[in-house]
Amino acid sequence: MLKSLNTTKFISVAILSVVLFGCGTRTQVPTAPKAVSLASAPQQPSHYLAEAARTQEAEPKARYLLLAAHAYINGGNYAAAQQLLEAMKTRQMHNQSLQAEHIYLTARVLEQTATAGAALTILDYPDDWSLPNWQRAAYHQFKARLYQQNKQPIEQVRELARLSRYLPAQQQAEVNDKLWQALQPLQEQVLERVARDDKDPDFSGWLQLAYIVKHFAVEPSQLVTSLGEWQRRHPNHPAAMKLPSDLDRALNTKPFHPGNVAVLLPLSGARANIAYAIRQGILSSYLAEADSDMAINFFDTAEGAAQAYQAAVAGGAEFIIGPLLQTEIDELHGLAAQDSPKVPQLFLNQTDKFTPSPEQFYFALSPAQEAMDAAEKLYQDGITTPLLLASNDAIGQRMAQSFGQTWQRLTGKQAEVHFYDAGDQMKLTVREALGVKDSQARIARIKALIGNKTEADFRSRRDIDAIYMLSSAQDLALLKPFIDVNFSVFAEPVPLYTSSRSRQDIDTRQAQELNNLVVSDIPWLLANSDEHQRVAALWPGWNNSQKRLYSMGYDALQLVGRLAQMRAFPGYQFSGRSGNLSVADDGIIQRRLSWARYLRGHLRPL
Repeated sequence: MLKSLNTTKFISVAILSVVLFGCGTRTQVPTAPKAVSLASAPQQPSHYLAEAARTQEAEPKARYLLLAAHAYINGGNYAAAQQLLEAMKTRQMHNQSLQAEHIYLTARVLEQTATAGAALTILDYPDDWSLPNWQRAAYHQFKARLYQQNKQPIEQVRELARLSRYLPAQQQAEVNDKLWQALQPLQEQVLERVARDDKDPDFSGWLQLAYIVKHFAVEPSQLVTSLGEWQRRHPNHPAAMKLPSDLDRALNTKPFHPGNVAVLLPLSGARANIAYAIRQGILSSYLAEADSDMAINFFDTAEGAAQAYQAAVAGGAEFIIGPLLQTEIDELHGLAAQDSPKVPQLFLNQTDKFTPSPEQFYFALSPAQEAMDAAEKLYQDGITTPLLLASNDAIGQRMAQSFGQTWQRLTGKQAEVHFYDAGDQMKLTVREALGVKDSQARIARIKALIGNKTEADFRSRRDIDAIYMLSSAQDLALLKPFIDVNFSVFAEPVPLYTSSRSRQDIDTRQAQELNNLVVSDIPWLLANSDEHQRVAALWPGWNNSQKRLYSMGYDALQLVGRLAQMRAFPGYQFSGRSGNLSVADDGIIQRRLSWARYLRGHLRPL
């Protein structure tokens, strides 16, 4: 029916009391004016279709039909919009604005009925088209959204930079803030490379500014100098006239420059073995800074965290690292609240309840945080329907909850989780999660009906596109083979992911069984560096957990002079041994881990 709308038969509609251009009441509607605006479609589709039926001139008729398609999209009737737009393809639209609107609305339909990538393939206006500012603005805004959905942040930023040119000053500021936030997750190397090769001065200027800020964020004097040079090169750039608010705040934040650092660790007692690796990491970091005038002193918390804290303050500590245990952190929260002024402190763990303070930071090798990072990774990899297999214990439950919350935030969907218990229960959980148990039950019923000689293979689910295993290293040795044998020959194997908790030192033959498994871990453990070899030679008995604690200690001291700026400027990330580190508003150190894949018995970084 919609395709016949370009003929002469239309249903009559009531005369509207108010028309688009604010004219008074009329008893009849004349031929539609050619200047009818395409900027918005506030009426129902039937209104625009009726106006198109009354109009004899080709261009005004096309305008009303485009407005009708726009109104269908506003109402969520994408099928009707698509039919109407397809019916218009044969029309000769010589007006560039009409051609642009037809492309724009077709892409709007594809965004909802296909993919962002499909919409991007057709959303392309020639640069020499003469279009009104509102139409150029809508075009670049829509492309920026599609690139964001398609996980192409560089192209998203490029479109936002172009969008800003077509907006009034107040809206420009809002778009520039959004652009600046989109730049924050990008790595220095990416920013530098793209900025060097691009010819668009506004876009490359934004990339150069983001690179400068990331590179010199914790060196205020060099940052100010570099920003001055950037402003001289880009005097008319939007950011040269008004710096992003977080950058302005970071420039005015005083960094920590302690001459006396105290470290609170359990140096004796049951926890001393854990603390030893952290202590060696801190000392290695300290010795690497040969020209540092900082003094560092260790205090034993085995006899009480409060006692060690008071001794450190009495000894003139200007910054405190530690303590390590959650119970010790909770103990010190009340004690530190009484100090005025407070001594800045980097706790080496997180606690469930705390009141954020400008002087307090929290650094932990958190499994829950690793699961959050994994959700981000799977999302960036294009996974849409992951299945989680998690150990039915406190760590597995906490990691699954953390992954699920992040996945919900990213996609608006709940992640499917199956918890397993050790032993035979693990195999049963895998079969249930993959749908194999139901398939085998159906096969059994068929055999009961037509005879046991019937041959049939089980089928596993095809509606999942990845499996994330939250297991211990011991469980993984059984869990992955269970998954392998329970994937039907009719189904394409899906990518398998796991966490550093599953990783263990194994020989090449054992690792062959883990081929294609993708693992997250700290960068330092995935890079076979000279330092890694030296640590392995010094402490040959250390396992991966102790090496992670060593890297945490190394990073803790490296962070001291950076924390204030990192908190003021959330986009700044420090490439540490334990991950790519940033600081949230509440003072929690957030880690982005590295990933590697088992190939032919070896773990190779991605």
